[in-house]
Amino acid sequence: MSHNSFGHLFRVTTWGESHGPALGCVIDGAPARLPLTEADIQTYLDKRKPGQNRFTTQRQEADAVKILSGVFQDPETGEQVTTGTPIQLLIENTDQRSKDYGDIKDKYRPGHADFTYMEKYGIRDYRGGGRSSARETAARVAASAVARQVLSGVTIRGALVQMGPHKINRDNWNWDEVENNPFWCPDAEAASQWESYLDGVRKAGSSCGAIIEVVASGVPVGWGAPVYGKLDADLAAAMMSINAVKGVEIGEGFDAAALSGEANADEMSQAGFDSNHAGGILGGISTGQDIRVRFAVKPTSSILTPRKTVDVEGQETEIITKGRHDPCVGIRAVPVGEAMMACVLADHKMRHLGQLMGNSMNLPESGK
Repeated sequence: MSHNSFGHLFRVTTWGESHGPALGCVIDGAPARLPLTEADIQTYLDKRKPGQNRFTTQRQEADAVKILSGVFQDPETGEQVTTGTPIQLLIENTDQRSKDYGDIKDKYRPGHADFTYMEKYGIRDYRGGGRSSARETAARVAASAVARQVLSGVTIRGALVQMGPHKINRDNWNWDEVENNPFWCPDAEAASQWESYLDGVRKAGSSCGAIIEVVASGVPVGWGAPVYGKLDADLAAAMMSINAVKGVEIGEGFDAAALSGEANADEMSQAGFDSNHAGGILGGISTGQDIRVRFAVKPTSSILTPRKTVDVEGQETEIITKGRHDPCVGIRAVPVGEAMMACVLADHKMRHLGQLMGNSMNLPESGK
């Protein structure tokens, strides 16, 4: 079993490799008659695609999506809509350069999955990491466009809130600023500082990590279920599934450990909650407040400074990684984080509606 699927009622399966002919996904469970065109999907893929500025990999991919199944023209409106059957999406790779990896095909990059893949399967795709490449996330972003059609009334926005050791000033947070810089940063002052910092990292052939925050607004009370169906547990798993993610926080996250019980309690009144330390989820169920999730992305291991390692024969050696790489993979992780939030929320919305079907049908209460 390859474990390439996630979700229950809204289920996404991704396929393809970084340097193969194509990649894509199959989305099963999308309701019928949702408006869906390739242009709807392309909007989100364009936010993630590589080569858009000097701060990301210079690999040039159009990431042009094709819908292969699951849509048809609505006879009443004439627009293209989903049919309720599986939706298959295709994204062709057009700028593969596997020769970039020829020098390291017999060596393991420290901090990368090369070693574990080889130990587990006895074979690995050394061309960019194959399935462990960030290229796989394009399929998730494509799937999220369908998820967002399910999530009417919900707004999902992501931002880079820390690059390397440099954090934003939260007093300067402005969502309108996110689209005005190459980092998806909500703080214009921090974005200006990051530009010179990342130029230095890039020119040194090094890399840095980042922290991304994703916020969902408009989620009603009640999505999620106790114990094994918790919304926060599924969101954490979804974010951890993104390559290079090393930690996830919801609400106050690890900082909650330093709060007193009084400070942590989100007091309530007839007007609602007075604060949101919980991050919009209590007991695994949404509270109706903004859902706030943060995740940390490690620096990429593809760097030009020699690192000690071993080769496939077990011999000690050194390695450097040439080619085209993101100096900070956190930048393009922002639309990926948004995508995973969308897919998980769409799944939980459908599960929630399924659990409440009895109420919507006005069935008699238990015991009556």
